Amino acid sequence: MGAHHIDDDLREDGGEKPVTAPEASPSTRAVDWRAVRGTVVRALSGGVRWLGLAAASVLVLHVLFVVGEGNPDNGIVSFVEGAAEAVSLGFEDLFLPDDAKLRVLVNFGLGALFWLVVSSLAAKIVRRIGGEDA
Repeated sequence: MGAHHIDDDLREDGGEKPVTAPEASPSTRAVDWRAVRGTVVRALSGGVRWLGLAAASVLVLHVLFVVGEGNPDNGIVSFVEGAAEAVSLGFEDLFLPDDAKLRVLVNFGLGALFWLVVSSLAAKIVRRIGGEDA
């Protein structure tokens, strides 16, 4: 590595050497922000849908355990009952028929439908705000 001379950039035939762009390293590579945004929007939208589906599934399982007379001492049944109470959002006593099984079927069934509809609408709003096709 000697001293730099002004004629170092000249070719032997007198012309200048072509200037080449340095190769893009992973740290200097361009980022496609539209693709990133689309990925994030789809992930959020999918997460919202999955949360709604999980809440609705818990409510449906609770209905099945009550109507099917699941063992209340069983860990799964008691866990689902507690989770259903947490995600029922006031639907557990919306209607008060005399039959306890019918009460659970109607109220928690409506809660499950609520979660499916609301999560679907929320996912659509997320996609629309994020610029994805709804």
